[in-house]
Amino acid sequence: MEKVRETGFKHALLNAVKYNGKADLKAVTSKIIGELPEIRSVLREYIDVIRSIVEEVNKLPLEKQREIVRSNWPELLEEKKEVREKELPPLPNAVEGAVVTRFAPNPDYTIHLGNARPALLSYWYASMYKGRMVLRFEDTDPRTKSPYPEAYQMIKQDLEWLGVKWSEEYVQSLRIPLFYEVAKKLIEKGGAYVDKCGEKEFKAWRKEGKACPHRDLPVEAQLEEFDKMLSGHYGEGEAVVRVKTDLQHPDPSVRDWVAFRIIDTSKTPHPVVGERYIVWPTYNFAAGVDDHLMGVTHILRAKEHVSNTVKQKYLYDHMGWKYPETIHFGRLSLEGVILSKSKMRKMIKESGVEAYSDPRLGTLSGLRRRGITRECLWRIIKDVGIKPVDAKISYANLSAINRVIVDPVANRYMAVEDPVQVILEDVPEDIEASIPVHPSRKTYYTYRLGREAVVYVSSKDLPGSGNGLFRLMGVGNFQVTGASLVNGKPVVTARLHSRDQEEARKHGLQIIQWVKDDEKIPLELLIPEGMRLVRKTLLAEKRILGEKEGSVIQLYRIGFARIERIWEESAVAIYAHD
Repeated sequence: MEKVRETGFKHALLNAVKYNGKADLKAVTSKIIGELPEIRSVLREYIDVIRSIVEEVNKLPLEKQREIVRSNWPELLEEKKEVREKELPPLPNAVEGAVVTRFAPNPDYTIHLGNARPALLSYWYASMYKGRMVLRFEDTDPRTKSPYPEAYQMIKQDLEWLGVKWSEEYVQSLRIPLFYEVAKKLIEKGGAYVDKCGEKEFKAWRKEGKACPHRDLPVEAQLEEFDKMLSGHYGEGEAVVRVKTDLQHPDPSVRDWVAFRIIDTSKTPHPVVGERYIVWPTYNFAAGVDDHLMGVTHILRAKEHVSNTVKQKYLYDHMGWKYPETIHFGRLSLEGVILSKSKMRKMIKESGVEAYSDPRLGTLSGLRRRGITRECLWRIIKDVGIKPVDAKISYANLSAINRVIVDPVANRYMAVEDPVQVILEDVPEDIEASIPVHPSRKTYYTYRLGREAVVYVSSKDLPGSGNGLFRLMGVGNFQVTGASLVNGKPVVTARLHSRDQEEARKHGLQIIQWVKDDEKIPLELLIPEGMRLVRKTLLAEKRILGEKEGSVIQLYRIGFARIERIWEESAVAIYAHD
């Protein structure tokens, strides 16, 4: 009977809140049967009780109904709405079976939410048109954006978790001789030259829109100078290769941009090829050449690359190549989370932040540790699509999407913070606590309390004044009979007052969670708060040890968390969201 009362009260309140304060008997009864199918055959025995519950709930003001639901079942207050993924718009000039996209990360760090956007869009479009997606590591800057040796593999692991599959894989640092061959052809075509002006001198020429003295030297002389660069004749800053462009272009950075520069790899060796090369292609040259050689038909990248598209088209024009279709979309950012790779690297050096997967970071591995699912990221990126405007996602919005995904599968557990020992006196031997594994499932677990059960509750949940009444979830109503200090710690005694839900409603009792003394374990909960990582030790139900590492759970009235570690008699979890 008690289980029917509690279930009926919950569904009567939910139905009333949904329909402007008035619960419907038939609808509530249907919900109760759905959750407790065992009463279907004996429903007549309970119908009067259910009717009285509905009538009592309907007497309450709507705001009071909401308040009770909010206190006891916050996750059920708002009806979950189906999240429909948006369809991606078609690609321009796309031919089924012929589309080739690419994702080209710089392995100077692992990837974050912003990088996930071009990765997923490139993969989805390649799949949509039955084409190919190329994974290309753009690692031709061993000095200012020096690659991390471990980043190559970590990026692939993150992409696999994200559900991205690629058809081909390339590492640009292993293709340097190929870039040299293209450079020589470009020089032969009159599209590039070796510039030996100092940086300040060239900037002065560029500002005036004039050619530097080396621009119009004969092709033979240019090729000879390029060979001298390759042989080590020049040092850093003494010579560069430039692509010829419009010297009057309104964007000065486009004017005769640098295609190759000299980097002393004896000082900054490359993690893949070491000191083998000293002449390195710039991003625009290497990316532009590889997009052509790999047959890329569609480039999807952030709008910050618009000027790079302009620069690369000069290279394509000189070589007689057709430039790929290019879609530039806005920047995707996550409020309150660092997505800048340079800032992340600085934080690791200065603040002791864990590299790559720290839950305070916006890296995919960091978000994954917080319990954010890849399906959540899919929905966000599908939603923002390829719009050219910047998109700023709040963590609250990300949490709302993730909550819809994890809620149906996350098991519930009771856990208490700042625990106070409570001795329950004169509890009848036959009383069992019945706690749902999940509100939507028809499975429960039980605890037998015994004559003097010892439980722990959060100090903030104990009544501080008044009649001393409180209600333990799944058990009944208790009244405080005394309090004392034992070894400097508070101990409260309480006796069973009643079991009826009606009595709890009559006194406006909040249903509080608890942990049985012989079924408790310490649970360390890590809570990312901006750039702080707060550590709290809770007492949680021992059955949490049955979870697998990596699973997402819900702690009643605390929120969702991802299990980080399971030890023999303890566990660690990272807080995700409420």
